[in-house]
Amino acid sequence: MLPAMTPGVPESDPAQPRAWTRHLRGHLLQFDGRPAPDLSARAGLLLLLAAVSVELVRLFAVKGLGPSVPLWLLLPALLGVALLAAPLIAQVRWPQLGLRAWRDWTVTEKWYCAHVLIMAATFFLLLLASSRGLPSSLGTVFLPYLCYGFYQELVYRGMLQTALVRRGGALTGILVANALYTFGPLHWNYYFTPASTAVPMFASIFAIGLFFGVLYRRSGNLWLPASFHAVGNGIILWSQSG
Repeated sequence: MLPAMTPGVPESDPAQPRAWTRHLRGHLLQFDGRPAPDLSARAGLLLLLAAVSVELVRLFAVKGLGPSVPLWLLLPALLGVALLAAPLIAQVRWPQLGLRAWRDWTVTEKWYCAHVLIMAATFFLLLLASSRGLPSSLGTVFLPYLCYGFYQELVYRGMLQTALVRRGGALTGILVANALYTFGPLHWNYYFTPASTAVPMFASIFAIGLFFGVLYRRSGNLWLPASFHAVGNGIILWSQSG
């Protein structure tokens, strides 16, 4: 881990990282260390309860309301429920889960997020320019699935992984949370598809989820995996809708 910049020390000091290095370190998952949230055993248990409760609400909503409630209303509502669950059930504040204000981000976090989102926006604009009939689904598919990607990271990384890391350590917490994310109720539909579809899908979901879990653990910033997951979800589902 590279040392943090020290006030009063010129950037030319070889002991200090150069500005461009600080901007690019995020691509190597080298972030300034942040202490893990100081959660009590009770708060950790309640955080697990919050994650399970929110997923039960989601399952009920998708099964019972999904056919009649449009996605643009249902998915943002689920995100709202998840955002309220941590402070109301576990008394855990959003910054403790990594949803910190922009002013509290490090230079590395800001630049890494900007780099990735600029690349995603460029790809999206190219896709939009070559599409036929897809722009009409921006509000009904793209924006709702932005919320859904954010929901998944908040529940499975912000709540579940945080609680499991506290109880079992970083490696166990990340792997168990990602296994539940991959093989749990979020992706149950792949169990009913042929193996030729299910196996590569589960493998790719696990790999991407593992990256998001490590990114969250290394940075302590939930906005990073949540934003990347949200944008990826929106682009993939929107492109498939056409």
